[in-house]
Order: sequence, then C-alpha cells, then structure tokens
Amino acid sequence: MAKKMKKVIVTCAVTGGIHTPTMSDALPITPDQIAAESIAAAEAGASIIHLHARNPEDGRPTPDPDMFMQFLPRIKQSTNAVVNITTGGGLGMTVEERLSAPLRAEPEMCSLNMGSMNFSLHPLAGKYESWKHPWEKEFLLGSEDFIFRNTFKDIRMILQHLGEGCGTRFEHECYDIGHLYNLAHFVDAGLIKPPFLVQSIFGILGGIGADMENVLFMKQTADRLFGDDYVWSVLAAGRFQMPFITQAAMMGGNVRVGLEDSLFIAKGQLAQSNAEQVAKIRKILEELGMEIATPDDARAILDLKGGDQVKF
Repeated sequence: MAKKMKKVIVTCAVTGGIHTPTMSDALPITPDQIAAESIAAAEAGASIIHLHARNPEDGRPTPDPDMFMQFLPRIKQSTNAVVNITTGGGLGMTVEERLSAPLRAEPEMCSLNMGSMNFSLHPLAGKYESWKHPWEKEFLLGSEDFIFRNTFKDIRMILQHLGEGCGTRFEHECYDIGHLYNLAHFVDAGLIKPPFLVQSIFGILGGIGADMENVLFMKQTADRLFGDDYVWSVLAAGRFQMPFITQAAMMGGNVRVGLEDSLFIAKGQLAQSNAEQVAKIRKILEELGMEIATPDDARAILDLKGGDQVKF
C-alpha cells in the first residue's frame, strides 16, 4: 500500500489555468497577487505551492518564463515552501511552451499529467451572462474540442529533461485508472524512482468521475501497482474538494486545495483566498488528530533536492 504517512502534506494550487477572471475576484492574476496568495497559503500551512502564470492584463494563462520569474524568487525569499511548477500549462500550449518555465527555473517539483485526455470545461461557459475579458467564453467553449496531449514520448522527454537533467521530482497527476498504468510503465523502465507522489484527481470532465467509490478504486489500483513505493494524494474539483480530500486523509493520504481546483469555501460561497481553503482543511485534519507536514517534512518524505538547488 501507499507509503504510510505520519504527517499530512498539504499542497495549494493557487491559480491554475482552468478558471477565468470572471468566475471569482479572488483568483490571483498578476505576479504580485500570485506571490501574495502563495505566501499566505504557506503561512496557513501549505508545504507545497503549485504554480501557473497568467497574463496580468487579462488573466489568460501564459507559459512565459519571464512572468514566472516575477513571482518565483519572491515566494522563495518569503517562505520555506516547496515550489511546484506546472508542466501542464494551459489549453492549447505546446509541450515546448509548457516546459519553458520549468527548464529555466529547475524547481524541486513539477506537475506531470500521466497521459493524454479529453479535458473539457465547456459546460462552465453557460453559467455566466457577461465576461470581464473577451477571451474567456471562447476559451471555455473551445475545450469541447480539445485534447490535452501528453504522449508516452512527451512524458519520457519531460522525465529526462527535468527529472534526470535538473533533479526535479514530480506530482504525477492521474485523472483516470489508465494513467496509473502509464505511470507504472515509466517506473518499470527506471525513469521514475521511489518515493514518487501520485496525485489522484476526481471530477474533471474527461477524467474519472467524482464518486467516492472511485477514491478507493484508485488507491487500491495504485497499491497493487506500486506497493509502498509511492506517496498518495488526492484533489477533487469544485464542490467535491473538501469531502474527497478529507476522506483521502482518513485513508492515509495527502491533500491538495487551492483556487485552481475549486473557487468555493462552502456551498454557494466563494472562497476569499487560497489561504482560507488551506486553513479550513488544516482545521479539519487537526481536529481528526492528524499532524500537518512542514515544508522540510515534505522534502524528506518525497526525497526532494532542496530549495538551494533551484535557479530562482
């Protein structure tokens, strides 16, 4: 089974490349906002900060390394948190674009989607009558005909350039059962070595559904494939966020929150910040008798190279 956890790692994904500015005024857009939200999330108890960048003028996701470099050093200088940079980027970005910031920054961690998939947000376009920026509605509607690409060749290239080349380790994002088998392929090939983080994801249209039975199914499959070589974490989209990650923690897993995954703090109530979500799950877990991992705990659990080995 998954590596037994004495402490729970809380990851916070502060902005992502899915939600658009119209959906929440709390969604951080500018480098100043992303830095401030990241620092506050770390102070609230997140040991890993997962990061995307956005165009500060209109909030559109961007792979521009210069934009990342406007907030990465500030986060590092102000917190001890592990910085985790996306390799998923945003809809329509090429693999080369998605890797431009990680290859420049050489962070301790990066996310890595473990397969290609239909990744659709188009139902969200019908929930808003007006938009802050013209690109938002077209962006969401266009996802109905979008395939997020990560072929075996793409994944191997990312593992070799970032993993072997930079010493970066990965948050292996698994949106479906087949992604676990893709991960097993690379483990068997020797390109991924334990301990590795498996992030099970629920509730994204195109991936495994947000049914509580699927949480157990994903974990049982990972246990069968990886034994105790892996560290397990869960994120769930939208309204499923808090109940699913609480259940995962009770099963011995780690958790991810953040405005990338859900804009809400309670039913019908928008979160005011990423830190508010971190504080909520921290309170839940501590009241259940669990201890929250510090950034250095997370580094030890995941065998990370250390914040002094990054290039920002």
